[in-house]
Amino acid sequence: MRRLPCVARIESVCLMLAVVVSGLATMAPAADAQAPRPNIVWLTVEDMSPWIGPYGDGTVPTPNLDRLAREGVVYDSAFATSPVCAPARSALITGMFATRIGTMHMRNNAPSKASLARDPQAYAAIPGYEGLPPAFVRCFPEWLRAAGYYCTNNAKTDYQFKAPVTVWDESSGKAHWKHRAAGQPFFAVFNHTGTHESQAFPDSPRQPQAIAPDDVSLPPFYPDTPAVRDAVARTYDNIAAMDRWVGERLAELDEAGLLDDTIVIFFSDHGVGLPRGKRSCFDTGLRVPLIVRYPDGRAAGSRETRVVSFVDFGPSVLSLAGIEPDERLDGVPFLGRCAREATDYRRGHAYANADRFDAVYDRSRTVSDGRYRYTRNLLPELPYLIRNAYREQLPLTADLYALEGTGGTRPEQWQLAAGRRPTEEFYDSAADPWEVVNLIDDPAHADRIADLRRHLDDWMAATGDLGLVLPETTLVREEIWPPDGIQPATPAAEIDDRAVQQGDGMVFVVTLTCADPGASIGYRQSDRKKYVGPWTVYTGPFEVPADRRFLEVQTHRIGHAATTTGAFLGGE
Repeated sequence: MRRLPCVARIESVCLMLAVVVSGLATMAPAADAQAPRPNIVWLTVEDMSPWIGPYGDGTVPTPNLDRLAREGVVYDSAFATSPVCAPARSALITGMFATRIGTMHMRNNAPSKASLARDPQAYAAIPGYEGLPPAFVRCFPEWLRAAGYYCTNNAKTDYQFKAPVTVWDESSGKAHWKHRAAGQPFFAVFNHTGTHESQAFPDSPRQPQAIAPDDVSLPPFYPDTPAVRDAVARTYDNIAAMDRWVGERLAELDEAGLLDDTIVIFFSDHGVGLPRGKRSCFDTGLRVPLIVRYPDGRAAGSRETRVVSFVDFGPSVLSLAGIEPDERLDGVPFLGRCAREATDYRRGHAYANADRFDAVYDRSRTVSDGRYRYTRNLLPELPYLIRNAYREQLPLTADLYALEGTGGTRPEQWQLAAGRRPTEEFYDSAADPWEVVNLIDDPAHADRIADLRRHLDDWMAATGDLGLVLPETTLVREEIWPPDGIQPATPAAEIDDRAVQQGDGMVFVVTLTCADPGASIGYRQSDRKKYVGPWTVYTGPFEVPADRRFLEVQTHRIGHAATTTGAFLGGE
């Protein structure tokens, strides 16, 4: 929305400006100008449990991860907030639980092709929509960019909402920290898809064999069949290939002379992509590897038992960069100068949800204190392996389905052999790492069970658990886009420009505002009516040279539609 210079309209908008600017100031995290600004790299991999050398699994060699562990800190109790990627990634990028912001259903805005191929009507009653965080929430790289960081994502997003243009300098398969300005600190995400569930599908290219199917050890809940052995062996082959990818990323930093200036953080987006891992509320679906390497060798070779959750990862990156995260976020930083413990019911606990997976509904809630896990199944009439069309492209799935109703061939298979689930489950993951002995009725654990039950109740109440608002048409109408379930547009930017003499020339001083305090504001400049290149995060009034009079501005509240407007500075 084009406006006249502010002097000409100050009386008509001063109240609105005061409200908007004040709101933005309160939302902005404080940055420490004196704090060092290290480079930070996320090496994220998909669908992988801690089945690697640093966690005692020597099935295949992982020399690069072993090196990372020797030079860094290994976290033994790191947990995803969901056993499937998109809800988990929404927590990573926002620092908020998916059940609070409406992102708990797997791909709330992108129907599964596999589900539609099986049943063209699979999504007939499932609306498309986006998550909607509170107004103070931003995708955390936006705060880094505002503080001067160059932020790149290579390349997965999958946040359950369209990301504002202000989040990344680059987000593509070519995005790389190498493209930054000289001396500019960077935050770079590299995402490896080679360990994804789909890479064990029959038509996926095979990696070089790191272990023969006959030589793998099988989880005790699996039947010993050729298809199961092949899937587990391929999973390990993919892990070995992923380790080589980690070595390549470290070598890039080393060759550029940056490894000693960069904090490297390695983790997976949730547990193993095999059935009873991915999409399941067990450690196999939720416990992830996490290794943090500091450039100064701090705590090298140590292990950390603190329970950390995906909601904590974004705030921790901000803290490492000297930026104090907003205390209203669900997550708390466990790294950097702002590191702290949660002071409420979350202290020392990790929470997760399982809801709709593609077109099939599940509904479980779980909490772990790092050792003990309590799970509540809200749809106990379901089997442990819901019928998911995408997963069924794995040949071993048929062998696991065949167990249902048979009782299994050994006690550890009771979950897969059951036609329904208990309402509550309780496991000791130290004594029972595969979580196959349900201790929910064991009087020796009555106090622990009561404590974790209370923690789960408190979490569900505090977050408002939108997964309980069904059908999803009601969720969209009442919670996401009330009252009609139609996505609103973010208000257009207010653009104020003022010509200022500067030496022998002239510049325009530009101020941007938006009536929605939840809106991110990005802008681009040009000397002609064609805009290219990354968007700049708006942090306050800025100068535009007189020869670059074209300005493009986009306002975008997460969950609402973005609005783009342009201006010719100084009028026509």
